[in-house]
Order: sequence, then C-alpha cells, then structure tokens
Amino acid sequence: MINGNFYFLKDKYFIDFPDKYLMKNKELISGVEHNRPCFYSFIDSETGIYWMIPFSSQIGKFKDVYSKKVKKYGFCDTIVFGSVLGHKKAFLIQNMCPVLPVYISNEYVDKNSNLPVHIEEHIEDILTRKAKKVLQLQRKGKKLIFPDVLAIEHVLLELMVVEQVAATSDQESKG
Repeated sequence: MINGNFYFLKDKYFIDFPDKYLMKNKELISGVEHNRPCFYSFIDSETGIYWMIPFSSQIGKFKDVYSKKVKKYGFCDTIVFGSVLGHKKAFLIQNMCPVLPVYISNEYVDKNSNLPVHIEEHIEDILTRKAKKVLQLQRKGKKLIFPDVLAIEHVLLELMVVEQVAATSDQESKG
C-alpha cells in the first residue's frame, strides 16, 4: 500500500469487522456489482495501520450535513470536499476505518492512464490533517467517527503482533 493512494477493501474485512456503520462493499448499479466504496488511504506513523476514508458522489447530501455542522460548531472536520478524476466528491472522515494491507482487494487505477488515482496536493494535506485531528479526538473519547474504529484498531494491532511473532519464529527456525 502507498500512503495517499486509493483502494478497495475485500469482503473479508466486513466479515471480520461486522460494524453496521462501516460503508459496505459491492453496491449494485442496474443489477451489476461495482467496486464501491473506494477509500483514500493514509498511514498512522505511530501504529503502522492504514486509515481509509471513503468518498461519495452525493455532494448535495453531504453539503447539507457539512453546512449544519458549520452552523452549529463554526467548522466541520468530518467532511472534506475535493475532486477525484475531475469529479467533485465528499470525503467522509466520519466514516473512516483502520485497515491492514491483507484486507485490500485492489488499488483504484485511472482506466485512461492506467496510473493510480491521486487527489490534488492541497486537498490531500487538508484531508490528512483533518483526519488525524478527528482520530486524535476519537482516541480522547469524542465520538466523531461512526464505526467503532478503536475496537477495530485494537484487533488489527493484535494481528500485527501475532504476525511479528510468527515472522520472528520463522527466521529463528531457519537460522
């Protein structure tokens, strides 16, 4: 995985973490399955876990939510607007989730250039800064993210420890 790239999650993630607030896979459009939602990724340098922020094309819906939060609090750090492949999108920090690379199905690639999809650098900076702020507040007990991301993160951290122990045992047995 590469920090700042876009990815899709395997169904196994939603089986292993059955949280009703996670944005689920496999939306049907006209009876055809699509890879959705797509997630923007950034790494938490303290834990090594990637955080995935889904984005939506439902701009009107999320502009209303954004406006209500700004009216109530004077700002909104849980939704960021930006463009993906020239189309306006709402990045939903309020729905972000932690992930390990084992749960990634594939990377979002521009079908015209065959290159990984990216967003403008200034939007990426805003998105990452706000997401890290929201995550820090979530860890301090402020409920800003809908899924129970701290419980998921805890399980992922335990998985990382198990993987490290297994890798160490494999190296010791070969050495």
